[in-house]
Amino acid sequence: MEMSSFPDDSIPWIFGYGSLIWSPGFAYVRAERALLRGAHRRLCILSHRHRGTPERPGLVFGLEKGGACVGRAFRVAPENWPEVREYLREREQVTGVYREAIRTVALAGGGSVTALVFLADPRHPQYAGRLSLEDQLAYVRGARGASGPNEDYVLNTAEHLAELGIVDRQVLALSAMLKENGDLK
Repeated sequence: MEMSSFPDDSIPWIFGYGSLIWSPGFAYVRAERALLRGAHRRLCILSHRHRGTPERPGLVFGLEKGGACVGRAFRVAPENWPEVREYLREREQVTGVYREAIRTVALAGGGSVTALVFLADPRHPQYAGRLSLEDQLAYVRGARGASGPNEDYVLNTAEHLAELGIVDRQVLALSAMLKENGDLK
């Protein structure tokens, strides 16, 4: 479903599962822990801009088909939606590695909402697929892009997931490996 499929009278929501959790970069009127069924968080996108370069790619999170993902849902005021939508397209769609979709997410406080999600596009050249933790570590270690070191991205995501009470074993394992193998936090 395209983003334009939001009915005019609905209030747009955005589902964050990676850096949007801890650095949304847009105005919102409500944020709540949320569950998305049918997709899971994975470091599966080669980053050529934010957390790496084409010569030395880093890895960023994507939503892959199957399973479930706990993240954060952000409610955006209708009058801010056009500006927020444009911001998200500039931020998330630099190379078109994500597919924008509308999905239902369950809010921790009860009820469900329709939200914009960014799904990994497995046909895109920057899609890295399912990598072992060792391969993820090799990409993340030392990669740096316009938004900073790739290690910081992974560690910040792990820290903020923990603050929200979200357990993601893959993120925790990679975070531990980064801390163990370097002079990080």
